[in-house]
This record gives sequence, structure tokens and C-alpha cells, in this order.
Amino acid sequence: MTAPLPPRAPLMPLDEARRAVLEGLLPLAATETVATVNAKGRFLAQDLVSPLQVPPQDNSSMDGYALCAADVREARMVLRVSQRVPAGTAPHALEPGTAARIFTGAPIPPGADTVVMQEDTEPVGGDVHGVRLLSVPQAGQWIRRAGEDVTRGAVVLRRGQRIGPAEAGLAASLGRADLPVVARPRVALFSTGDELVMPGERAPEQMPAGAIYNSNRFMLRALLEQLGCAVSDLGIVPDRREATVDALRQAAQGHDLIVTSGGVSVGEEDHIKPAVLQLGRLNLWQIAMKPGKPLAFGAVRRSDAADDSCHFMGLPGNPVSSFVTFLLLVRPFLLRLSGVADPLALDAARALQLRADFDLPRPDRRREFLRVRRNTSGGLDLFPNQSSGVLTSAVWGDGLVDNPAGTAIQRGDLVSYFSFSDLLA
Repeated sequence: MTAPLPPRAPLMPLDEARRAVLEGLLPLAATETVATVNAKGRFLAQDLVSPLQVPPQDNSSMDGYALCAADVREARMVLRVSQRVPAGTAPHALEPGTAARIFTGAPIPPGADTVVMQEDTEPVGGDVHGVRLLSVPQAGQWIRRAGEDVTRGAVVLRRGQRIGPAEAGLAASLGRADLPVVARPRVALFSTGDELVMPGERAPEQMPAGAIYNSNRFMLRALLEQLGCAVSDLGIVPDRREATVDALRQAAQGHDLIVTSGGVSVGEEDHIKPAVLQLGRLNLWQIAMKPGKPLAFGAVRRSDAADDSCHFMGLPGNPVSSFVTFLLLVRPFLLRLSGVADPLALDAARALQLRADFDLPRPDRRREFLRVRRNTSGGLDLFPNQSSGVLTSAVWGDGLVDNPAGTAIQRGDLVSYFSFSDLLA
């Protein structure tokens, strides 16, 4: 009589898995200095403290006339223009009872307390070079106060913050020509599978039976590079235990993370799990999510030293599974390596509650991530084929619905939505 199989261990919940991959993870210690103009996409290695205030002095937010509001007792009064103040010049003290012609960004003359924009005035010629004020101004109008943007000593950008166009501009406004950034995570990437063929090696009509093009290599490399990683592409590894062990051993050297696709399931040709266990450890394997159940996380030893290991992430072979698990697990891991303090809180803050314009009467027993697209009425449409092998769903869609396990969706329900643009930012 055959002995009964032992019960399978329950799959790890996704939230627990996301916390597990980040537990004890510290940002990379290595930093470098880059020119601010070239810093887009990099992560700050330290807080950026302002050495000055912005703007440095009160200045005009309009083209017009600077004056003392108390001098204008009624509409249509005429004031003599006593000086002209372009941006970048130092004005004289305002003569009492006069106005100063002023331009956007120019400093406010001492003695002036308001600006009247040009559209609310009329020039006066003849014997008096002056200006007629069409209304009575309020003190303080159209003046940008010194330090209203940035005060001296303020932390304007935080360690771990990603530099985008606005951040680069803000740093430049403080006089920073260069910035300290976290070193790029070094990632080794390879795919496993004898069925994989590289695009360009064989024409579609020449593909052997059962062969497929290696789409994951291109997708994962693009995702890694978009997050600022330095990628070593090790290509395709044959479905053999020895070849997998050799590839992992090579990949561990000189890298912070190994990312693989395929070979993490339970079949006889899936060699990732035993190979990682031979060279290191697995902290988790298989997650209660759809798509993306067969995911592995652990470490591969670089040497015999106890603390000398390279992190490892083994992603599923199905392309949508690989795409979704990268967004939900690999990406926060890399963000933490780059100095982001709490990537999971960042994701939670980006979730939107939007209307489902579809029905899902038969939900999965696992937490499911549905490929959807926002429509012109503000709701979400569902891609009709949610198979983990249908990569067109990720191209057609613009985000994911995070649907709890066993939860049916009726048209009109509010659902939790994450945009790809946020998840890839």
C-alpha cells in the first residue's frame, strides 16, 4: 500500500512575502557623485539641505508697477514713475509718492509694499512720465516673499528620494551642480529553459516544435534598467542541474541580486530550487497570488564567509507572472536597496478606488491581480483573457486590480487599482 503524500505547506500570503523580502534589508553602502543634469532616475544618498532661501528676496510675480499701497487713495490716480527695475538688478529705495516700473522676478524696492500688474494700469505721457492706476491695490499683492519656496536649513529632498525633472530643477535652484546618489544595484539576469529561443536566431517558420521566443529576457532587462540597475545579462541557461548551479555561482560574483525567470516550479526540469539550496538558502518559495505563485527568494553564497552572499529572486516563466511578481516583489526590493525607506507604504499610498465596469463572478482562491484599463467614463475595463501567458494583457492594460482571494466583483463595485505608470515610476 502506497503511503499517503504529506500535506502541502500553505502558500505564503503576498503581504507576508513582501515584508519578508524587505526584512533586515539595508540600502547599498556604496555611493557616487553625479552631475545634477545627469541625475534623473537616481536615488539620493543623503538629505539635501538648503544653504539659502528661495527666492532670496521679495520679488515681483508680475510685470507691472511697485508702489506703496497707502499712496493710492482712489482709482485712476496717477503716480510718477521714478525708476525701472528689471530682473537681476538692485533697485533704489522707492521715492515717496512714486511707482517703480518692475518686471517679473525683479526685487521689490525698499519702501514698496505692493505690485500692480500692467493690465490694471494706463501709461501717462506728456510732462509727467507716470502711470494711472485703474483700481485701488491691496498691500502685498503680486509679491513673492523671500523664502516662500525654500527656507535656509530646510531639508528639501530626502535620502532615498528618486530624482525626476522637478527634483533636479529644485536641486539646481539651490546651486547644486552635482548630487550624491546611491550606487546602481548590480543585477545578474538569466533565463532557464531548453524551449527558449532568442529573437533573431530563428525565423518564426523555422521554430522547432515546442520552442518559444525568450520574451522575459527583454521585459525583465527593461524593467531592471528602468529602475536604474546595472544589468549583467547572462542569457539562457539549459535545463540541467549542473548548468543551473554553474550559472548561479557565476552570477553571485560581483552582483547584489540575481534575477532568474523559469525553473521555479515543481517539475523534474525545474532546477532553480535545488541549485539555490546547494549554493545558499531559500527564504520563501511559492506565494498565494495569481498570477505568480511559483516565486523563490533567497541567497547564493559568493564565498565561504558567513556574510558573503548575493540576494536571489527566482521569477515564474510565464511572462505575465514574471511581470507582476517583478512589480510587486522585485521592484520594492530594489527600491529599498536604492535607499527608499518604505517602498510598501509608497505603494499603498498610490492605490486608487475606482469603479469596475465588468463582472468577475468566479474569483480565484488566491489573491488575484487583474489586468485592466481605465475607460473614458472613469471606470475600469477588464482584459478578456487573464491567462498568465497572455502578455498582450499587460500591453493593452494600464494597471492592475488587486482583488482579494475569493472576492467576486459586480459591475459598479469599487476596486483597488494600481497604475503601471505608478508601479514603474
